[in-house]
Amino acid sequence: MEARHEPDSLSPPQIAAMRRSMTSGRMALTRRSLLRAGGAGAIAVGGLGALGGCGIPPAGRTEANNASDDHSAEEKRLAFSNWTEYMDVGKGGRHPTLDAFQRRTGIKVKYTEDINDNVEFFGKIKPQLAAGQDTGRDLICVTDWLAARMIRLGWMQPLDPGQLPHAYTNLAKPFRTPDWDPGRAHSYPWTGIPAVIAYNKKATGGRKVTSVSQLLDDPKLKGRVGLLTEMRDTVGLTLLDMGKNPEKVTADDYDAAIARLQKASDRGQVRRFTGNDYTGDLTKGDIAACMAWAGDLIQLQADNPEIEFAIPDAGYMTATDNLLVPNKARHKKNAERLIDYFYEPKVAAKIAAYINYVCPVDGVRDELAKIDKALADNPLILPDEEMAAKSHSFRSLSSTEEAAFEDKFAKLTGA
Repeated sequence: MEARHEPDSLSPPQIAAMRRSMTSGRMALTRRSLLRAGGAGAIAVGGLGALGGCGIPPAGRTEANNASDDHSAEEKRLAFSNWTEYMDVGKGGRHPTLDAFQRRTGIKVKYTEDINDNVEFFGKIKPQLAAGQDTGRDLICVTDWLAARMIRLGWMQPLDPGQLPHAYTNLAKPFRTPDWDPGRAHSYPWTGIPAVIAYNKKATGGRKVTSVSQLLDDPKLKGRVGLLTEMRDTVGLTLLDMGKNPEKVTADDYDAAIARLQKASDRGQVRRFTGNDYTGDLTKGDIAACMAWAGDLIQLQADNPEIEFAIPDAGYMTATDNLLVPNKARHKKNAERLIDYFYEPKVAAKIAAYINYVCPVDGVRDELAKIDKALADNPLILPDEEMAAKSHSFRSLSSTEEAAFEDKFAKLTGA
């Protein structure tokens, strides 16, 4: 094991940002999830609270070849940890796609919805990973910033392209080259999470809202604008509106975006910074227009025909949740077979029809249309070429940069 450590733990602003994400932001249960759960959804916060006292301890880096001997051939099983409401569900709470995989391959999948938020989950598996031990999981699904951190630490296994023919071929172009995992050597995306603009036509008097400039400057929207508590989404959308590239953001670019947002906030343009709770205010019209996440909007539109969305000409932000195989996993090849299975268009269509986020699999449109033509035609699930070209991601940040950026964002939002 290399005796190098990450330079610092999570700062108080970073911890606060993760807490916002977990309780009301993109990491929390979506409104769709709450509806399916009958309104009863509890997020576990113990892990985050424990981490909040001093941040995540400095993490030693492990050599990338610290993989275990693979036991897939003699042990026809694998353990898969995922988020809630991130897999199709059928009668009796069964998962039809997983059942079909097990019948086809004879590989038994232990599927556990034990990821409530990235920080808490990292706290669970970090001790084993740092010690070079098996986490008990062969496949995990985490958001891009945490995936980047664990890959950087050498804690995730490189994937074998020879085991991933469907994934290698069908991975959609916008998802192929993240700066934190060049060539997708260690990860494949489970889903994309777009941040766009939404508005209530009744509340805007029938006017369209299609840009961040309108959100921040239109006097007719004063006091009725919602911005997101997720720093990368709110600042990223603002940077794009200013003609800046979030993939190459500098400290000066970031400060300029914060200053622009602060000016709008001081002027009373912004009603509040929100997580998923913008959905109620947008439906009622208390918020006329806002930044929003695609997975929420599909359900909102089904409930309220006044809700519209817009893809800004300047572009929109996308994050990803990603599949990875931890070091010392006993069943790497079995996990790779499952990743590859999810990249078969017929299977991917079933997942997309259920979770309603951007599908990262090419060739899925015809299969999704067989399930629901409206979903197949929805650019929030299957972006067309024009929309895909407008997708941007916030570049990877060092620990020092992230602490500084989150501190400034926290001051803006009053967190």
